[in-house]
Amino acid sequence: MPARLDRIDLKMLRLLQKNGRLSNAELADQVGVSPATCHRRTQALFDDGYLSGVRAMVAPRKVGKGTLVMVGVVLDRSTPESFASFEQAVAKLKCVLDCHLVAGDFDYFLKIRVGDMEDFNRIHGEALIALPGVRQTRTFFVMKEVVDNAVLEF
Repeated sequence: MPARLDRIDLKMLRLLQKNGRLSNAELADQVGVSPATCHRRTQALFDDGYLSGVRAMVAPRKVGKGTLVMVGVVLDRSTPESFASFEQAVAKLKCVLDCHLVAGDFDYFLKIRVGDMEDFNRIHGEALIALPGVRQTRTFFVMKEVVDNAVLEF
């Protein structure tokens, strides 16, 4: 961890990670600094890239996206051009929450939220297998989410 962060910065990061809705005054009180100092430090954490955004966590089932699907993707070629082409295209798919280049049996793992199996079947047939360079996909329907979006320990 970079030495630039002191114990106050680290505490601010931990608190904000657990509750992004903390007001500046509440955060300042919890870390023991003035609101002005807290605001300046929080802005510096954003400016320096330690914080990249704040957003609400939406309950997927409440909005009709209760089915979580992991998809392993194998490309037909392992070249920088084929990776770039795939990555550019997959980034445009609204259903893809995460896309990770991985080592092992697959080139990429995709995390996708859909309404149900029928919804996934449609997306698979219309979008996933049409992505550039896709040779094979392997689908894993998540039966139970044991740990999801846990806080980052540091």
